[in-house]
Amino acid sequence: MRIAVAGATGNIGAHTVAALERAGHDVVRISRSLGVDLSTGEGLDAALAGVEALVDTTSHETADRDEAVAHFGTTTRNLLAAEERAAVRHHVLLSIVGLHRVEGNAHYAGKREQERLVTEGPVPWTIVAATQFHDFAATVTHWTERDGVATIPPLLVQPIAPADVGEVLAEIAVGAPQGRYRDVAGPEPQDLVDMARRTHDARGHAVKLVPTWSSVLGVEMAGDVLLPGEGARIAPTTFDEWLAQQQ
Repeated sequence: MRIAVAGATGNIGAHTVAALERAGHDVVRISRSLGVDLSTGEGLDAALAGVEALVDTTSHETADRDEAVAHFGTTTRNLLAAEERAAVRHHVLLSIVGLHRVEGNAHYAGKREQERLVTEGPVPWTIVAATQFHDFAATVTHWTERDGVATIPPLLVQPIAPADVGEVLAEIAVGAPQGRYRDVAGPEPQDLVDMARRTHDARGHAVKLVPTWSSVLGVEMAGDVLLPGEGARIAPTTFDEWLAQQQ
């Protein structure tokens, strides 16, 4: 099949491209750095010529709720319109477990708008909600680290390896649209503070971690909010196995 991956140069996008190519598919990489701008639609029609399915792995970092909603809204509308013109048969969207249980997070608000547009849009779809990735703890500390000190919320998560997410997305893209797919998660729950400590130790990065809810992610994410629901698909790679590759 000829399959497009939006956000192809990002973390999950690159893994999805690799999984599709290993399976013998013709992959069209969509990224601003490769000449396709989802914010304006520039280059989209040419990129989607002959494409049968598209996987959207794009992301956008901002603490501004309105900006997040506007960004995801614009890029998703442009994608869906171009897909409709190109007669793309399947739109696969990577989303987040717990998305509809967290109100105050700007990124989540943007992703909810993205989901709304996909579910109401003209292209048959599958939405795949995944838990946080194994490298999420390091990402959070990168956001907050100042002078060797980083604040980090004591979240309970069930992290998944980015490569495993790519495999799932690639598998779903070649099949028929399924609507809302079951949650996808890693094999075991983890404490985010402990994940951060162990990741930085493995990478040889010295940073003092300060567990607090007065950080970038709030107490509304506490407890089991970010854990997968019943019947979740459990990916194979443990955090320990991923961590061993960081050393």
